[in-house]
Amino acid sequence: MQTENAYAILTAEISKATFGMTPSEYKRFKGLNKENLRDHMDDIEIILTMLGEATTTRFTKERDSTSFPKLKEDAKDGGSVAGSTRKDIEEKLGKSVVSKDNFLEASESQKRLAHKKKMK
Repeated sequence: MQTENAYAILTAEISKATFGMTPSEYKRFKGLNKENLRDHMDDIEIILTMLGEATTTRFTKERDSTSFPKLKEDAKDGGSVAGSTRKDIEEKLGKSVVSKDNFLEASESQKRLAHKKKMK
């Protein structure tokens, strides 16, 4: 299996466990085409993505995973930790943190400022 393809599969596993959708599904959800998904996430979405990735990396190192099936299991487990965190945040907020908001219309700083005002 090519490294690039394996990376895409593992990234999709983390995203599915974190957000309930693959990166390509998430891009469609946000109405993005060729844009970078991360550039159109708010701070919580990015933090959850990073939590899933960092947890996956920690599992891989601690478990000394080398085979693709083991790496895939680590990705699912890492994403699951981030997914549980997302669900906990949503339960306490009373709404989803997964948002169709993106930064296509406004600059990133304008959109983030508007988002922070909305959160107050």
